[in-house]
Amino acid sequence: MNKIIETAQLESFEKDFAADPAKRVAQLAVTTNGVNKSATDPFVQREDRHQFSIQLETGNITNQKSSGRCWMFAALNTMRVEVMRRLNLEHFELSQNYTLFYDKLEKSNYFLENILDTLDEPTNGRLISHLLMAPLNDGGQWDMLCSLVEKYGVVPKDAMPETACSSSTREVTYYMTRKLREFACVLREGHAAGKTAEQLREQKEAMLRCIYNMLCIALGNPPKTFTLEARDKDKKFIRETGLTGKSFFEKYIGWDLGSYVSLINATTADKPFHKTFTVKMLGNIKEGRPVKYLNLPIEELKQAAIRQMQDGQPVWFGCDVGKSSIREGGIMDLDVLRPDQLFGTEFAMNKAQRLDYGESLMTHAMVFQGVNLDEDGKPTRWRVENSWGKESGTEGYYVMSDDWFTEYTYQVVVNKKYLTEEQVKELEQEPIALEPWDPMGSLA
Repeated sequence: MNKIIETAQLESFEKDFAADPAKRVAQLAVTTNGVNKSATDPFVQREDRHQFSIQLETGNITNQKSSGRCWMFAALNTMRVEVMRRLNLEHFELSQNYTLFYDKLEKSNYFLENILDTLDEPTNGRLISHLLMAPLNDGGQWDMLCSLVEKYGVVPKDAMPETACSSSTREVTYYMTRKLREFACVLREGHAAGKTAEQLREQKEAMLRCIYNMLCIALGNPPKTFTLEARDKDKKFIRETGLTGKSFFEKYIGWDLGSYVSLINATTADKPFHKTFTVKMLGNIKEGRPVKYLNLPIEELKQAAIRQMQDGQPVWFGCDVGKSSIREGGIMDLDVLRPDQLFGTEFAMNKAQRLDYGESLMTHAMVFQGVNLDEDGKPTRWRVENSWGKESGTEGYYVMSDDWFTEYTYQVVVNKKYLTEEQVKELEQEPIALEPWDPMGSLA
């Protein structure tokens, strides 16, 4: 076969296309309506009903707007349930701007520390290129959120409301990223010129001051203390003064965050089941808890999530939200989009192959708020609380088929008390350290 595309080949391709009426029908549909709309199977929605044998109610749908804070929204939405129970509230929302402020500040410090730890690495090498690629994106992991809460606590949304820049983070992140890359250049060139470690750290102090100032201008100053004010379901007015982020968390949420663990389903050959993993240079708070996963077969993730919801508590999870899903109606189902039928070709990679070849990874975090179990107690579909506002999905909720869970859900977070004794023992293993660019290091 020739290395180049020849005229005869093009003529053959054109002849084959013209000979198939189905391709012409598909062409008319796609050129008029686009691919996904033409490939949508409306009959799938008959099976993916928004009805569940286990269904939790946990407050109004939230909206992350034009920001990548899904991991934050999902985690805070699981925590707010405890506040609502303790204060007998119909609805409550925690400030995502408060956690965003400290996440950006801590990520800046984490990035600069990584730069100081790699001063002798080549600038054009893979490690430095990876660090410089996105030093301050919006994404994160469950353990990173826990590190923020353990250090700074949480506050009600009205104690630090949204700003234009928290609801649309692109601009401020762009300018802060420019500064951080500039700071990396200054530190590395200073090292090459013979500056001492102490001199470089003095420079880092000024760099963090600059980042702090930028954050205050864009997001506002985070409150040191605040007053809690609310009216409960019985119309009783609640007021408490002098609260801090940490005291509020301890009094009205009170979780032992160390008891919540990440279970993943990574099916690639380099990640055996029943082993723990971490990712090098992945985090936000330098002294915070490291990211740690226990890799398990997918059915074990499902059972742990079900046990937690049966006990009345929602479940944080991470998935590849853009695959086989539609916003209209909120459907996540392997058959809701049929590009294979539309284009006449199979998309045949399995889960491990998709991870290995960059076709899939965790892109979004949401909350399981329910599950439908059949007569044998097996899950058939899952209720998903998203953070894209009420206009997305069905009043903000999505329904996920169980087969979709198998193929595109990568992580769930549960309390250790919902694990088996063997799984708890497996968590105690020393984690295998993955490279920073490993797909399981992706941020939701």
